[in-house]
Amino acid sequence: MLGPQFRNDPNQVWNPKRLFVGLELPSSCKLALLALDPHLTGLRWLLEEQLHLTLSFIGDVQAPAEVGLRGALGEVRVPPFFLPVRGVGVFESRGRPSVVWAGVGKGHPHLFTLHRRIQDAVLHAGLEADLKPFHPHVTVARAKGISRQALQPFLRSYAETEFGLVKVTGFALFSSVLAPDGATHRVEMRQEF
Repeated sequence: MLGPQFRNDPNQVWNPKRLFVGLELPSSCKLALLALDPHLTGLRWLLEEQLHLTLSFIGDVQAPAEVGLRGALGEVRVPPFFLPVRGVGVFESRGRPSVVWAGVGKGHPHLFTLHRRIQDAVLHAGLEADLKPFHPHVTVARAKGISRQALQPFLRSYAETEFGLVKVTGFALFSSVLAPDGATHRVEMRQEF
């Protein structure tokens, strides 16, 4: 059901928002991750405000559909849980590092339940869920033109390092605006369990 703000003008054209659902991180965890920056050529470390754990990337959503999404996300519940942020790794594209990430160990069963329930909420709202396999992580850097060999000392040094323990008591719906120097994220909605 659309709110009254969306019924006034049937000819209204809405600019879509690029949306995703994620977990916010405490400042202490973000600062620990920022301190890792090895200042290597070809590695662009993310800014503090860009650090989060994505649960579901949704993509461009028109305003009326966002209302339904917010309603569906408002029903998502799991018991609160703790999530360790530990270790680092890379995702590759075409055989070269593209993303440097901090992991969450083996995760927590509630994290995977939360992911599934958010995916269900996205579908319930009539939107397409992100069907890629869920590999929970915090992206800390974008890589371009750097070899895995050049990153290896960094990866070995922090493979088992603990960066913090996150108490997960809810999640956020973010909007994202892409820019050459990185995306700007804004919290659109917070949902506590």
